[in-house]
Amino acid sequence: MKTILSCSLIFLLVSCVNGKERVYTASTPVAPVIRSFLKISATDSIDFIRWKLTLLDNRYMLQCNYGIGKPNTNGFLNGGTKIELSGELKKEAHLFLLQNENKILALAELNADLLHLLDTDKSLLIGNGGWSYTLNNVSPLLTDQVNMAALPAVLKDSTVFDGRTPCAVPGIINPGSPCYKIKWRITFYGNAKTNLPLSYKILGTSWREENGKAGTWEIITSKTGKIMYRLNDKNGKAFIYLLKLDEHILVFTDADGKLLVGNEDFSYTLNRII
Repeated sequence: MKTILSCSLIFLLVSCVNGKERVYTASTPVAPVIRSFLKISATDSIDFIRWKLTLLDNRYMLQCNYGIGKPNTNGFLNGGTKIELSGELKKEAHLFLLQNENKILALAELNADLLHLLDTDKSLLIGNGGWSYTLNNVSPLLTDQVNMAALPAVLKDSTVFDGRTPCAVPGIINPGSPCYKIKWRITFYGNAKTNLPLSYKILGTSWREENGKAGTWEIITSKTGKIMYRLNDKNGKAFIYLLKLDEHILVFTDADGKLLVGNEDFSYTLNRII
């Protein structure tokens, strides 16, 4: 324990001198690659894990808390189990590699604001209806920059994305209204033969009394190769923008394409479940 605390103090001292650290936070599920890296037993029951990841030059410091969620709170039963470690950080293009003894954990740098945890094959980890695998910069720049390009969409008759996000998706929650999170389930309908989008239906927090919201959607590809899903209301006016990262992961943006940045509880990411 003394060694860990000493490393942490040295890390923080260097951070203050250089002033170049980046701090990310999130709550995520616990994939096997994460259990392996953090040396969490495969038999431990875990709902989610909360992260605080600090990056500085070629070093990282990681603080995690994990366990079973305490009902009606954002915390853990019995306070959860805490892990703190630090180690070597390597960067390959827009890929961060954290090393813990002989274990490596990889994260894709989507942009300066968002990191996404990767599986052992370097694919984006797919979350669930509760949490995603996106980490959020605590001091975001709010930018439309994206460091990865998705392949063109290949549509099926229907695909379903789930997620829970903070409340700042533009135009969804009225300013001043009480809100902790928004639950989402978006079903995209398409023509598999023509590969053209048709309609969508949204179920979730904001449309419970209306039995969901329906409309049309479009796929927009920018000059830089970014693929956006634009959802229109019944009058044909755009009201939701989603950036496609791959076939399984979508991220909310604003109307200008700036990626939304979440907090320690939720990210602005949707995960494909069907």
